[in-house]
Amino acid sequence: MAGIVLRTLIIMLGLYLASALVPGVHIAGTGNMIIAAVLLCLVNAIVRPIAFVLTLPITVVTLGLFLFVLNAAMFGLVAAMLDGFVVDGFWSAIFGAIIVSITSTIASWYIGPSGRYEVFVVRRD
Repeated sequence: MAGIVLRTLIIMLGLYLASALVPGVHIAGTGNMIIAAVLLCLVNAIVRPIAFVLTLPITVVTLGLFLFVLNAAMFGLVAAMLDGFVVDGFWSAIFGAIIVSITSTIASWYIGPSGRYEVFVVRRD
């Protein structure tokens, strides 16, 4: 349970950074940011795998670059579902999704699957 809450907070941080850095991404208020983070978690868990399988041939042909479009589509889907979350266009969705992805990736380096901080000690003898 703590892992889900922590990952939702990380996505909230990514959404905040996206709204602060990308001119076409606007989130009205903290409540909308919390709802957007939860919706983005749900969309990435349910809709994205189905869309990934359906668009796998395009992804292979484009050598994986279509995944940026897929992430932007999930970002835009959440914006379409929530009134207080506005994405002005395709490029705003691309850059917003990239910022959320980078934030999530960097945070995932330090957080394990159980939601706890992990420290790796490497001993060289």
